[in-house]
Amino acid sequence: MEDKKYNIKDAKMLPPLVLAYIGDSVFELFIREKLVSSGIRNVHKLHVNAITYVRAKSQSFMVHELADILTPDEQEIVRRGRNANTHTHPKNADISDYRYATGFESLIGYLYLTNQTERMSHILERSFELMNKEKGFNEH
Repeated sequence: MEDKKYNIKDAKMLPPLVLAYIGDSVFELFIREKLVSSGIRNVHKLHVNAITYVRAKSQSFMVHELADILTPDEQEIVRRGRNANTHTHPKNADISDYRYATGFESLIGYLYLTNQTERMSHILERSFELMNKEKGFNEH
């Protein structure tokens, strides 16, 4: 896999939906790794558990809960992602949740592409903890 990263200026020039496209993949992989490392071995259970984290409602919850710890630049990335015109309508999600989820994914994509791995890891871990607490999960 090519390790091409962007400087902050160039990453901010990318369309927010491109950032969200990358962020969606990064977040999905993060969740899948967490679930596999928790000991779940049944693929159906892995899938069902992953959906709990990656669906729009959950991502919307996470980005709202994280708002206080986001920097102004990160808040701007979320805002741009949230306001992006997706031209699609979510089937199983409220439009507001869908937009905030796009903002969350844009942030993750931005942090990934700018190689801010420590910050990205902190936000991903915090998001996972928030969802576990919200859903009453313990480490699966």
